[in-house]
Amino acid sequence: MLVEEIMKTNIHLLRPDQTVKEAVLLFEEKHIRHAPIVEDGKLVGVLSDRDLKDALPSRFATSPPPERYEKKIESIMTKNPVTAHPMDFVEEIALVFYEQQIGCLPVISGEKLVGFLTETDLLYKYIELTGAHQPGSQIEIKVPNRSGVLYEVSKVFYEKHINVLSVLVYPDKQNSSNKVLVFRVQTMNPLAVINDLRKEGFDVLWPNIPKTNQ
Repeated sequence: MLVEEIMKTNIHLLRPDQTVKEAVLLFEEKHIRHAPIVEDGKLVGVLSDRDLKDALPSRFATSPPPERYEKKIESIMTKNPVTAHPMDFVEEIALVFYEQQIGCLPVISGEKLVGFLTETDLLYKYIELTGAHQPGSQIEIKVPNRSGVLYEVSKVFYEKHINVLSVLVYPDKQNSSNKVLVFRVQTMNPLAVINDLRKEGFDVLWPNIPKTNQ
């Protein structure tokens, strides 16, 4: 999946010469937590709600100095921010979010701001990809780390006419010769397919349902 498929293109912009007060009003009105800062059509920084909180007076201040609200955004924004390209892979950009510990990424193409991506966008896409927003059940299976095992497990679901919404693969932390397959399936009662998986010799980790004689 590419960044251009999930990035926002309707972007709320700010200029570096605008004030903290103007930024606060924009954030509150549009219900946003980040905004790119653009000057003469070029990206010059990003602003986050954390930057605003650090710039504003404490809520416990009895007489907050009004000049704090008149500070220019350029004095509190993050300059030279990390950026992405529309053709970058989402998986690689998610790693950038993690390693850089950032909450947003402007998307640049030909030196022009074409999109904006936030950690919330990545979270929503993860939910969609895993099928967690759809009714269903999750089944975790420990299998040998060898070629063809995913097909063998999937065949059990196929024979039970159960639709698979998503599949995730994790390494087994206790034994590198195994891996864990996490299936999201479109059934609210997975008991029958769990019994069939066990009959085929697969180790079902979750749900931890006692074995039956079906």
